[in-house]
Amino acid sequence: MRRFKKIAPVALAPLMGLSPQNGAVAGERPNIILFMVDDMGWQDTSYPFWKEKTPLNERYHTPNMERLAAQGMAFTQSYACSVSSPTRVSLMTGMNAARHRVTNWTLHKNKSSDKESTTLTFPVWNLNGISQSPGIPLTYEVTALPQLLKNSGYHTIHCGKSHLGAIDTPGENPHHFGFEVNIAGHAGGGLTSYHGEKNYGNRTDGSPSPPQAVPGLEKYWGSDTFVTEALTLEALSALDKAKKLEQPFFLYMAHYAIHIPIDRDARFYQKYLDAGLSEKEAAYAALIEGMDKSLGDIMGWLEENGLEENTAVIFMSDNGGFSTSTRWRDAPLHTQNAPLNSGKGSAYEGGIRVPMIVKWPGVTAPGSRCDDYVIIEDFFPTVLDIAQVEERKTKQPIDGVSFIPKLRGEETNYKERALVWHYPNLWGNEGPGIGTTSTIRKGDWKLIHYYDTGKKELFNINNDIGETMNRAEKEPQQVQQLATELGEYLRRVNALRPSFKRNGDLSQATKRETEHPSSNEKNHVDGVEDICPWPDE
Repeated sequence: MRRFKKIAPVALAPLMGLSPQNGAVAGERPNIILFMVDDMGWQDTSYPFWKEKTPLNERYHTPNMERLAAQGMAFTQSYACSVSSPTRVSLMTGMNAARHRVTNWTLHKNKSSDKESTTLTFPVWNLNGISQSPGIPLTYEVTALPQLLKNSGYHTIHCGKSHLGAIDTPGENPHHFGFEVNIAGHAGGGLTSYHGEKNYGNRTDGSPSPPQAVPGLEKYWGSDTFVTEALTLEALSALDKAKKLEQPFFLYMAHYAIHIPIDRDARFYQKYLDAGLSEKEAAYAALIEGMDKSLGDIMGWLEENGLEENTAVIFMSDNGGFSTSTRWRDAPLHTQNAPLNSGKGSAYEGGIRVPMIVKWPGVTAPGSRCDDYVIIEDFFPTVLDIAQVEERKTKQPIDGVSFIPKLRGEETNYKERALVWHYPNLWGNEGPGIGTTSTIRKGDWKLIHYYDTGKKELFNINNDIGETMNRAEKEPQQVQQLATELGEYLRRVNALRPSFKRNGDLSQATKRETEHPSSNEKNHVDGVEDICPWPDE
């Protein structure tokens, strides 16, 4: 087994009590690969994260996810935010979205991505993302996860989608957050094209390329190399270099797949047509299998290079599966993540529950499952624990809780912990649970508060995974308890909230907040707007 040179004294406490075998040997810092998929739903896999296999699990072919789960631990209740940027910022900072205020997806500097509402005006959130430096308007200054890893001796590699900040702000460049290598990461949250024949959306006629064109892959332009494969080849090349450096590495493999446009991956497309799927659904399934091949290629590289036993592999998605447009998916819509309700952009389980697998040899039991819930900000302290990082001073407070005990298979009191989602925005598409909401889950109970109507929905997730039975009227005490805890939390972290529209010119309110962002109570103009009540008011 390959051993790396000691780089600096490290805290071994996170590994205390582990069996001294394979990657869990005290003093031997593991490599870490975080494999992040874009817009992959909980059911977009042949590995069943529910109690039983479903027709969707039978439809898709993800043999390498099955392989990873057989070697590690699958998490059946893993949560992200409902859209991309909030999830990725929480991952990199350890903060809940309510606190860091990057609550919607970012792209253009000083420009909100919120859809226009007839009833609400939305707060001026951190629409420029995060920054490593102070004084950048509409950003949150942070010490990012890869920076701490780099400072402690890790070689840090970013490959694929970044989406941490707007164009022409520090957040557009992964280098600013401690990544020594950046492959194809920029401000874009999607991509113009998956096809090398189309140069991944880049133009060669001298005109500007679209903001979602994938950068940095010029060597594949004009070829038949699908972007998923191009990113994988570049990642493997970066790993070849990392192996020579004689230090542990952190690879953040952040695919653009399976985000729209649902382009056809010719390597797998015909297979699904032959299986009877429509052209749209065959293209979607082919995107999934192409992503899975990438996972298998990276796992194969670890095995071939003798690093499998000293590398932790974490698989995750940034939000639920896309289910809101017949341009890309077959009708009926909002059923593509069944038995979960709805999909990307929704406060329902289909929008926030995602596939997650962790393999850490010597720590995670092969073929094990964890039914405790975790949330995206928990990855920050967990990765630092895996890496045995001792110096963790950050500019931001940390909301995440390490799930190392869960990886060990220990009993935890997870049901005493509340998870919170805060979306004081309006996404571009429509569907069940898509709106301006705050949500809390504690134990089996989940409460969703809608700001435009004040409506509250209460579900028992253990008994009703599809969120079909709103129990708010039958359980008023449970509603009150959760609403109180949710409201207190949002006030404590100084969360933003929307306002009700009245007659009047709102342009000056927006201009004032852009130039002088301050407390959430200045999200309205007296006599023009009324700020929405908190969930417990």
